[in-house]
Amino acid sequence: MGQIDHRAEVREFLSSRRARITPEQAGLPAYGGNRRVKGLRREEVAMLAGVSIDYYVRMERGNLSGASDSVLDALARALQLDEAEREHLFALARAAGPGSRARRTSPTTVRPAVQQVLDAITDAPAWVRNGRHDIVAMNRLARALYAPVLADPRRPANTTRFLYLDEAAREFFVDWDRIANDAAAMLRLEAGRTPHDRALIELIGELSTRSEIFRQRWASHDVQFHRSGRKRLRHPVVGQLDLSFESMELPSEPGLTLNVYTAAPGSPTADGLKMLASWAATQDLAKAQQAQDQS
Repeated sequence: MGQIDHRAEVREFLSSRRARITPEQAGLPAYGGNRRVKGLRREEVAMLAGVSIDYYVRMERGNLSGASDSVLDALARALQLDEAEREHLFALARAAGPGSRARRTSPTTVRPAVQQVLDAITDAPAWVRNGRHDIVAMNRLARALYAPVLADPRRPANTTRFLYLDEAAREFFVDWDRIANDAAAMLRLEAGRTPHDRALIELIGELSTRSEIFRQRWASHDVQFHRSGRKRLRHPVVGQLDLSFESMELPSEPGLTLNVYTAAPGSPTADGLKMLASWAATQDLAKAQQAQDQS
Protein backbone atom coordinates (compact mmCIF):
# COMPACT_ATOMS: atom_id res chain seq x y z
CA MET A 1 0.00 0.00 0.00
CA GLY A 2 1.86 3.07 -1.26
CA GLN A 3 -0.89 5.55 -0.47
CA ILE A 4 -4.52 5.80 0.59
CA ASP A 5 -6.90 6.28 -2.34
CA HIS A 6 -8.96 9.20 -1.04
CA ARG A 7 -11.72 9.00 -3.64
CA ALA A 8 -12.15 5.28 -2.97
CA GLU A 9 -12.29 5.99 0.77
CA VAL A 10 -15.11 8.50 0.29
CA ARG A 11 -16.98 6.31 -2.19
CA GLU A 12 -16.87 3.17 -0.09
CA PHE A 13 -17.66 4.94 3.18
CA LEU A 14 -20.74 6.72 1.80
CA SER A 15 -22.04 3.70 -0.11
CA SER A 16 -21.57 1.41 2.92
CA ARG A 17 -23.45 3.84 5.20
CA ARG A 18 -26.24 4.20 2.63
CA ALA A 19 -26.55 0.43 2.29
CA ARG A 20 -27.31 -0.15 5.96
CA ILE A 21 -30.38 2.14 6.16
CA THR A 22 -33.78 0.87 5.04
CA PRO A 23 -36.47 3.23 3.74
CA GLU A 24 -38.49 2.44 6.86
CA GLN A 25 -35.60 3.52 9.09
CA ALA A 26 -35.35 6.75 7.12
CA GLY A 27 -39.08 7.39 7.37
CA LEU A 28 -39.66 6.86 3.65
CA PRO A 29 -42.29 4.72 1.94
CA ALA A 30 -40.87 1.54 0.39
CA TYR A 31 -42.60 1.29 -2.97
CA GLY A 32 -42.66 -2.10 -4.63
CA GLY A 33 -41.48 -5.45 -3.34
CA ASN A 34 -38.19 -5.73 -5.22
CA ARG A 35 -35.53 -3.09 -4.66
CA ARG A 36 -32.33 -3.44 -6.66
CA VAL A 37 -30.17 -1.85 -4.00
CA LYS A 38 -29.55 -2.76 -0.40
CA GLY A 39 -30.63 0.13 1.78
CA LEU A 40 -31.41 3.58 0.42
CA ARG A 41 -31.16 4.63 -3.19
CA ARG A 42 -28.92 7.55 -4.10
CA GLU A 43 -31.90 9.71 -4.98
CA GLU A 44 -33.43 9.00 -1.56
CA VAL A 45 -30.26 10.11 0.22
CA ALA A 46 -30.17 13.25 -1.95
CA MET A 47 -33.76 14.04 -1.06
CA LEU A 48 -33.16 13.51 2.66
CA ALA A 49 -30.03 15.68 2.56
CA GLY A 50 -31.72 18.43 0.53
CA VAL A 51 -29.25 18.31 -2.37
CA SER A 52 -29.66 17.46 -6.04
CA ILE A 53 -29.21 13.88 -7.14
CA ASP A 54 -26.34 14.93 -9.40
CA TYR A 55 -24.54 16.59 -6.49
CA TYR A 56 -24.95 13.56 -4.24
CA VAL A 57 -23.79 11.20 -6.99
CA ARG A 58 -20.69 13.37 -7.39
CA MET A 59 -20.00 13.10 -3.66
CA GLU A 60 -20.51 9.36 -3.54
CA ARG A 61 -18.14 8.96 -6.46
CA GLY A 62 -15.48 10.32 -4.16
CA ASN A 63 -15.55 14.08 -4.71
CA LEU A 64 -16.16 15.98 -1.47
CA SER A 65 -14.15 18.98 -2.59
CA GLY A 66 -16.01 22.20 -1.84
CA ALA A 67 -18.74 20.56 0.25
CA SER A 68 -19.86 23.07 2.89
CA ASP A 69 -20.32 22.23 6.57
CA SER A 70 -24.08 22.63 6.16
CA VAL A 71 -24.14 20.10 3.32
CA LEU A 72 -22.00 17.68 5.30
CA ASP A 73 -24.27 18.11 8.33
CA ALA A 74 -27.32 17.38 6.20
CA LEU A 75 -25.63 14.34 4.68
CA ALA A 76 -24.66 13.06 8.14
CA ARG A 77 -28.28 13.35 9.27
CA ALA A 78 -29.58 11.64 6.13
CA LEU A 79 -27.20 8.73 6.60
CA GLN A 80 -27.87 8.64 10.36
CA LEU A 81 -24.16 8.84 11.16
CA ASP A 82 -23.03 8.58 14.78
CA GLU A 83 -20.48 10.96 16.30
CA ALA A 84 -17.42 9.05 15.11
CA GLU A 85 -18.82 8.58 11.60
CA ARG A 86 -19.68 12.27 11.37
CA GLU A 87 -16.15 13.23 12.37
CA HIS A 88 -14.81 10.79 9.76
CA LEU A 89 -16.99 12.36 7.06
CA PHE A 90 -15.72 15.84 7.90
CA ALA A 91 -12.12 14.56 7.97
CA LEU A 92 -12.56 13.06 4.50
CA ALA A 93 -13.93 16.40 3.29
CA ARG A 94 -10.95 18.28 4.77
CA ALA A 95 -8.59 15.88 3.04
CA ALA A 96 -10.24 16.78 -0.28
CA GLY A 97 -9.63 20.50 0.24
CA PRO A 98 -6.62 22.69 -0.61
CA GLY A 99 -3.52 22.22 1.50
CA SER A 100 -4.49 18.70 2.50
CA ARG A 101 -1.29 17.20 1.15
CA ALA A 102 0.69 18.41 4.15
CA ARG A 103 2.07 15.30 5.80
CA ARG A 104 1.16 15.15 9.45
CA THR A 105 2.68 12.28 11.40
CA SER A 106 1.82 10.93 14.81
CA PRO A 107 4.34 11.77 17.57
CA THR A 108 6.59 8.96 18.79
CA THR A 109 8.01 10.66 21.91
CA VAL A 110 6.69 12.61 24.90
CA ARG A 111 8.11 15.52 26.85
CA PRO A 112 9.86 14.64 30.12
CA ALA A 113 6.98 16.27 32.03
CA VAL A 114 4.53 13.76 30.53
CA GLN A 115 6.75 10.85 31.55
CA GLN A 116 6.88 12.33 35.05
CA VAL A 117 3.08 12.29 35.17
CA LEU A 118 3.06 8.63 34.15
CA ASP A 119 5.67 7.72 36.75
CA ALA A 120 3.68 9.53 39.44
CA ILE A 121 0.78 7.14 38.81
CA THR A 122 1.93 4.16 40.85
CA ASP A 123 -1.25 2.17 41.55
CA ALA A 124 -2.62 1.95 38.00
CA PRO A 125 -1.16 1.01 34.62
CA ALA A 126 -0.87 4.22 32.56
CA TRP A 127 0.54 4.67 29.09
CA VAL A 128 0.48 7.04 26.14
CA ARG A 129 -0.20 6.04 22.53
CA ASN A 130 -0.38 7.88 19.24
CA GLY A 131 -3.05 7.57 16.56
CA ARG A 132 -1.27 4.63 14.93
CA HIS A 133 -1.48 2.75 18.25
CA ASP A 134 2.25 2.94 18.83
CA ILE A 135 3.09 2.78 22.53
CA VAL A 136 4.97 6.04 23.11
CA ALA A 137 5.49 6.03 26.90
CA MET A 138 4.51 3.88 29.91
CA ASN A 139 4.78 3.71 33.67
CA ARG A 140 6.24 0.69 35.46
CA LEU A 141 2.88 -1.02 35.99
CA ALA A 142 1.87 -0.58 32.35
CA ARG A 143 5.15 -2.14 31.23
CA ALA A 144 4.42 -5.11 33.47
CA LEU A 145 0.80 -5.36 32.32
CA TYR A 146 1.70 -5.19 28.63
CA ALA A 147 4.72 -7.50 28.91
CA PRO A 148 3.33 -9.83 26.19
CA VAL A 149 2.95 -6.86 23.80
CA LEU A 150 6.48 -5.67 24.58
CA ALA A 151 7.98 -9.13 24.03
CA ASP A 152 8.39 -8.28 20.34
CA PRO A 153 11.67 -6.31 20.15
CA ARG A 154 10.34 -4.06 17.38
CA ARG A 155 9.98 -0.47 18.57
CA PRO A 156 7.80 1.38 19.00
CA ALA A 157 5.59 -1.49 20.09
CA ASN A 158 2.21 -1.33 18.37
CA THR A 159 -0.89 -2.80 20.00
CA THR A 160 -2.80 -3.37 16.75
CA ARG A 161 0.15 -5.14 15.14
CA PHE A 162 0.28 -7.36 18.22
CA LEU A 163 -3.47 -7.97 18.06
CA TYR A 164 -3.53 -9.16 14.46
CA LEU A 165 -0.09 -10.65 13.88
CA ASP A 166 0.94 -12.29 17.19
CA GLU A 167 -0.75 -15.53 18.24
CA ALA A 168 -0.16 -14.58 21.90
CA ALA A 169 -2.78 -11.83 21.52
CA ARG A 170 -5.67 -14.30 21.51
CA GLU A 171 -4.54 -15.59 24.88
CA PHE A 172 -3.80 -12.13 26.31
CA PHE A 173 -7.03 -10.39 25.27
CA VAL A 174 -10.00 -12.34 26.63
CA ASP A 175 -12.39 -10.53 24.27
CA TRP A 176 -10.02 -10.69 21.31
CA ASP A 177 -12.64 -10.47 18.58
CA ARG A 178 -14.27 -7.31 19.94
CA ILE A 179 -10.96 -5.63 20.67
CA ALA A 180 -9.59 -6.45 17.22
CA ASN A 181 -12.72 -4.99 15.64
CA ASP A 182 -12.37 -1.84 17.78
CA ALA A 183 -8.71 -1.45 16.81
CA ALA A 184 -9.43 -1.63 13.07
CA ALA A 185 -12.25 0.92 13.43
CA MET A 186 -9.98 3.27 15.38
CA LEU A 187 -7.26 2.99 12.74
CA ARG A 188 -9.82 3.76 10.02
CA LEU A 189 -10.78 6.91 11.91
CA GLU A 190 -7.11 7.91 12.18
CA ALA A 191 -6.59 7.30 8.47
CA GLY A 192 -9.31 9.84 7.77
CA ARG A 193 -7.60 12.40 10.01
CA THR A 194 -4.04 11.84 8.74
CA PRO A 195 -4.32 10.28 5.26
CA HIS A 196 -0.72 11.16 4.34
CA ASP A 197 0.97 9.71 7.42
CA ARG A 198 3.56 7.44 5.79
CA ALA A 199 4.05 5.24 8.86
CA LEU A 200 0.28 4.76 9.17
CA ILE A 201 0.02 3.78 5.50
CA GLU A 202 2.83 1.27 5.97
CA LEU A 203 1.15 -0.21 9.06
CA ILE A 204 -2.17 -0.63 7.26
CA GLY A 205 -0.35 -2.21 4.33
CA GLU A 206 1.48 -4.65 6.59
CA LEU A 207 -1.70 -5.66 8.41
CA SER A 208 -3.67 -5.98 5.17
CA THR A 209 -0.97 -8.16 3.62
CA ARG A 210 -0.50 -10.47 6.57
CA SER A 211 -3.99 -10.76 8.10
CA GLU A 212 -7.13 -11.84 6.27
CA ILE A 213 -9.18 -10.94 9.34
CA PHE A 214 -7.80 -7.40 9.31
CA ARG A 215 -8.61 -7.06 5.60
CA GLN A 216 -12.21 -8.04 6.32
CA ARG A 217 -12.52 -5.60 9.24
CA TRP A 218 -10.85 -2.82 7.24
CA ALA A 219 -13.22 -3.35 4.30
CA SER A 220 -16.25 -2.66 6.52
CA HIS A 221 -15.26 1.04 6.74
CA ASP A 222 -16.50 1.15 10.33
CA VAL A 223 -15.10 3.89 12.56
CA GLN A 224 -15.43 4.50 16.28
CA PHE A 225 -14.06 6.34 19.29
CA HIS A 226 -12.41 4.48 22.15
CA ARG A 227 -12.85 6.68 25.19
CA SER A 228 -13.79 4.40 28.07
CA GLY A 229 -14.95 0.89 28.82
CA ARG A 230 -13.94 -2.48 30.15
CA LYS A 231 -11.00 -4.62 29.13
CA ARG A 232 -10.34 -8.18 30.23
CA LEU A 233 -6.73 -9.31 30.05
CA ARG A 234 -5.23 -12.72 30.80
CA HIS A 235 -1.78 -11.92 32.17
CA PRO A 236 0.78 -14.77 32.14
CA VAL A 237 1.94 -13.99 35.70
CA VAL A 238 -1.14 -12.88 37.66
CA GLY A 239 -4.01 -14.36 35.64
CA GLN A 240 -7.17 -12.63 34.46
CA LEU A 241 -7.67 -8.94 35.16
CA ASP A 242 -11.03 -7.25 34.61
CA LEU A 243 -10.10 -3.59 34.18
CA SER A 244 -11.88 -0.30 33.55
CA PHE A 245 -10.11 2.06 31.19
CA GLU A 246 -10.27 5.76 30.44
CA SER A 247 -8.65 7.26 27.34
CA MET A 248 -7.97 10.99 27.38
CA GLU A 249 -6.47 13.12 24.62
CA LEU A 250 -3.58 15.28 25.79
CA PRO A 251 -4.26 18.90 24.76
CA SER A 252 -0.59 19.80 25.25
CA GLU A 253 0.50 16.86 23.08
CA PRO A 254 -1.62 16.86 19.89
CA GLY A 255 -2.04 13.37 18.49
CA LEU A 256 -1.33 11.58 21.78
CA THR A 257 -3.76 9.82 24.12
CA LEU A 258 -3.31 8.89 27.77
CA ASN A 259 -4.76 5.52 28.79
CA VAL A 260 -5.28 4.55 32.43
CA TYR A 261 -6.49 1.16 33.67
CA THR A 262 -8.10 0.82 37.10
CA ALA A 263 -9.86 -1.78 39.21
CA ALA A 264 -12.56 -1.50 41.86
CA PRO A 265 -11.05 -1.34 45.38
CA GLY A 266 -11.06 -4.70 47.12
CA SER A 267 -11.78 -6.63 43.93
CA PRO A 268 -9.76 -9.66 42.76
CA THR A 269 -8.39 -7.50 39.94
CA ALA A 270 -7.19 -4.87 42.45
CA ASP A 271 -5.34 -7.66 44.27
CA GLY A 272 -3.98 -8.81 40.93
CA LEU A 273 -2.61 -5.35 40.18
CA LYS A 274 -0.84 -5.32 43.56
CA MET A 275 0.72 -8.68 42.71
CA LEU A 276 1.70 -7.31 39.30
CA ALA A 277 3.32 -4.25 40.90
CA SER A 278 5.34 -6.51 43.20
CA TRP A 279 6.43 -8.66 40.27
CA ALA A 280 7.40 -5.55 38.26
CA ALA A 281 9.53 -4.25 41.12
CA THR A 282 11.28 -7.62 41.37
CA GLN A 283 11.93 -7.63 37.62
CA ASP A 284 13.38 -4.12 37.73
CA LEU A 285 15.66 -5.04 40.64
CA ALA A 286 16.88 -8.11 38.76
CA LYS A 287 17.64 -6.02 35.67
CA ALA A 288 19.46 -3.43 37.75
CA GLN A 289 21.55 -6.14 39.40
CA GLN A 290 22.34 -7.70 36.03
CA ALA A 291 23.43 -4.33 34.65
CA GLN A 292 25.64 -3.75 37.71
CA ASP A 293 27.23 -7.18 37.35
CA GLN A 294 28.04 -6.50 33.70
CA SER A 295 29.60 -3.09 34.40
